[in-house]
Amino acid sequence: MGIISNLRGPKTQQQGLPLSNTLPPSSSSASNKRKWCSLMPLVVALVVIAEIAFLGRLDMAKNAAFLDSWPEMFHKSHSSAGDRGLVKESCEEWLERVDAVTYSRDFAKDPIWVSGADQEWKTCGVSCTFGFDPSKKPDAAFGLSQQSGVATVLRSMESASYYSENNIAQARRRGFDIVMTTSLSSDIPVGYFSWAEYDIMAPVLPKTEKAHAAAFISNCGARNFRLQALVGLEKANIKIDSYGSCHRNHNGIVEKVEALKRYQFSLAFENSNEEDYVTEKFFQSLVAGTIPVVVGAPNIEDFAPSQDSFLHIKELEDVPSVAKKIKYLAENPVAYNQSLRWKYEGPSDSFKALVDMAAVHSSCRLCIHLATVIQEKEEKSSNFKRRPCKCTRGSETLYHIYVRERGRFKMDSVFLRSGNLTLVALEAAVVMKFKSLKHVPVWKAERPESIRGGDELKVYRIYPVGLTQRQALYTFKFKGGADLRSHIENNPCPKFEVIFV
Repeated sequence: MGIISNLRGPKTQQQGLPLSNTLPPSSSSASNKRKWCSLMPLVVALVVIAEIAFLGRLDMAKNAAFLDSWPEMFHKSHSSAGDRGLVKESCEEWLERVDAVTYSRDFAKDPIWVSGADQEWKTCGVSCTFGFDPSKKPDAAFGLSQQSGVATVLRSMESASYYSENNIAQARRRGFDIVMTTSLSSDIPVGYFSWAEYDIMAPVLPKTEKAHAAAFISNCGARNFRLQALVGLEKANIKIDSYGSCHRNHNGIVEKVEALKRYQFSLAFENSNEEDYVTEKFFQSLVAGTIPVVVGAPNIEDFAPSQDSFLHIKELEDVPSVAKKIKYLAENPVAYNQSLRWKYEGPSDSFKALVDMAAVHSSCRLCIHLATVIQEKEEKSSNFKRRPCKCTRGSETLYHIYVRERGRFKMDSVFLRSGNLTLVALEAAVVMKFKSLKHVPVWKAERPESIRGGDELKVYRIYPVGLTQRQALYTFKFKGGADLRSHIENNPCPKFEVIFV
């Protein structure tokens, strides 16, 4: 234990020096004592580490584990000194400082570069550029690039029933790293829905047409039963004005949405029955204030503003029952108006959460995705793994969590205490954090004014970064506080996205 004995220093009286020449004033002595008290935890820790290395009593794995726990161990002792008034840094302040990271790439100076057609949008959460520059290696390229290290991107709004390469599994097999289709299970969905493109909350006009419904169908070779469904409705005495090439019975050129506004019902018949493939046929019907009768996506309810805002012909055998419902609603104004009440009361939160996604341009969302992946790869390095991500004082541990709004790139710090590691506490901490930042939701400018809400922030979903929108909106859910705790403990400094409605 020679190391510890050396810390005591020489005795001045044994050296024969006068006591008055070696002792400082009492105030200086007190100051030195405080300095030693503050440095003592560090000195003791260094001594322990030195002895462990010297004696070789722990194997390499244990040494590594000990060193990884060093920042938290030091903060425990450092914090105890702070309790005595020497250091006043809180756990939150300490975690903000020691968990802070500087990535090797600054996207403000070195933007995400995507090789392809020029894109335009008002703002984006991360700097990025699109275009062609053969002298520069891009981060990603539309199509199958031959350059190593360049992410390949497939983008299409066509149905996989007609273009099989748009099937996500097949696109992966072909070599595409990033898939952008109408599927909410794709990496970056590119749906037909948008507040900017469709005036969804437009007022309802009087229904003046004698026919029950209007149809605009021009592809007579659709790969589903939509034409048979149209004929079946007519046989069930549903009067249909058909403006398209298929079963046309109404002459004249009309503006589609303006024409639909005069009808009680519209035939929103897609050319294929594919999950998430919901086109302008459905959304234009919502704009017009008519009730869409749907042939198409089996999960059309995910895209509806309310549960009773549409009628769905899932199979050809459903035609008689749907025809009966059409007649009932047409003859009962109270029941019919009930199906359109969302126009007055506002659509469901699930509908707003879906359409809000399009408030950020799909190209911008592609850049955010690419930048996130780049940073996640860098975070796998040993330097990032040494972040403590939590701070323990006494019996309580404070966990450091990162959160961003969907459609944003920048992360903000949120803290949860081990004694209240619940979903309710997480939601409350997120709301408190973003309120303190005077955060304005990314969709605020695009939503119709009638459904923008006030300044309050309402959480719809909080989920780990990296999930698809299908998972985030419909399938993912923490199974209580124990599941949340397990996720946080197994993913230090975890990252979450929040959807506000």
